[in-house]
Amino acid sequence: MLEDLTTGASSPTAWPAAYPQGYAVVDVETTGLARDDRIISAAVYRLDARGEVEDHWYTLVNPERDPGPVWIHGLTSEALEGAPLFQDVAEEFSARLDGRVLVAHNAVFDWQMIAREYARAEREAPVRQRLCTIALSKELGLPLPNHKLESLAAHFGVVQQRAHHALDDARVLAEAFRPSLRAAAAGSVRLPLQECRPLTEWRDSAAPRIGQQAGGNGGYGGYSSYRPTSWRPSRKRPACPYPNPGRYEDGKRLKQGMRVAFSGDTSIERELLEDRAIEAGLHVSTSLSRLTSLLVTNDPDAGTSKVVKARQYGTPVVDEAAFGQLLRDVEPASGP
Repeated sequence: MLEDLTTGASSPTAWPAAYPQGYAVVDVETTGLARDDRIISAAVYRLDARGEVEDHWYTLVNPERDPGPVWIHGLTSEALEGAPLFQDVAEEFSARLDGRVLVAHNAVFDWQMIAREYARAEREAPVRQRLCTIALSKELGLPLPNHKLESLAAHFGVVQQRAHHALDDARVLAEAFRPSLRAAAAGSVRLPLQECRPLTEWRDSAAPRIGQQAGGNGGYGGYSSYRPTSWRPSRKRPACPYPNPGRYEDGKRLKQGMRVAFSGDTSIERELLEDRAIEAGLHVSTSLSRLTSLLVTNDPDAGTSKVVKARQYGTPVVDEAAFGQLLRDVEPASGP
């Protein structure tokens, strides 16, 4: 008979053979939430196949710019000045991630920040799958009031000591993940693993380097209260000048004016891929509707809202490689 899984008192005797052999529980603190923001600290707890801690690692990272919302993460320009650059810690970071599933709370954010840092360093993160603990808590049906890390921690009786400190956040998540993993194993729950596609092509914005830190409001309201400083580039796409010719048809060419949406990880940085689509005369849409001509995704079996809607609407779906080929020969828009 199994002991209480929510306390992590014991491991299930029968462990699902399809479960991963190891995990890297990760937390990164950043200068903000945008694509041009940088990692300023990172922590990794390595866990074995059953969620037991093997070791942990932590580092500060010099972002080479304004540290962002200091009132949240507490890391000033002075504290980061002597820290290593990301390219200096990339090898050690890789050793911690290699061969493991990346686990994070809101994992898509941590993964995207990590993938971009590796791309800037002209390297590739050795991560092929990620697991979001928010998604796992939903699969388990945990009675949480919201999806904050503090709520997950409280559910399992894990005490948080320094919120928004990468090492403590990673520790808290590791301690909450262990009983979650055991509960999933006991119930033969399929883990919500997502594919990670390392970035193979990246283009940074020409943002100036700023030495002074951003001002705060003195509060501790989280990143939702943070407003980027004025130097950060705004993302304003020009309106597509061509009418929507309708849906893409398999075997035919894309046509200028078609509405294209993207979902999931891409090997080319998303905004660079979107820029190429716009330059070809396509309309890039952030959402999917009945008017969408084509959905580009490398994971057509994912349960994202865009993929689900594409199935409902019968919207054509292609992967990134096929889309890249189609972009080479886009049919001009019809005349007036």
